[in-house]
Amino acid sequence: MQAQNFANHSRKAPATYYLGVLSGLIVFIGSIILVLGGCANCSGCLTAGLLCFLAVGVIFIGYYARMFALKAQDRAIRAEENLRYFSLQGKLLDSRLTLSQVIALRFASDEEFSALAERALKENLNNKQIKQAIQNWKTDFHRV
Repeated sequence: MQAQNFANHSRKAPATYYLGVLSGLIVFIGSIILVLGGCANCSGCLTAGLLCFLAVGVIFIGYYARMFALKAQDRAIRAEENLRYFSLQGKLLDSRLTLSQVIALRFASDEEFSALAERALKENLNNKQIKQAIQNWKTDFHRV
């Protein structure tokens, strides 16, 4: 695999964003057109209404499934980085570090991790600034 750095560390799941959302929107718009187009009989209106409801439900389920998975990954990263900091410093990470700061710190090598964590807290660095400050990038190919 290619060496990871600030320029190429971001990962996306295009099928989730484009195919999933696009197909949900197409079904939703099509069902709205059916409902607004007028129905010749009651069962046609019911079908169009149910299709509309189903499309909205699928979009929300897809969104929440993605958010729940990311939250679980965030919790795992916080625990991993807390353990890593504890193994290096003998104490837990400062609780004032935000989750986005901790997530950005996961890319720092062990040699610079502790100092960068202290600097992030002291200077209130955001996740982008933390990632840009990393000299020796530690790869993470497991998060999407």
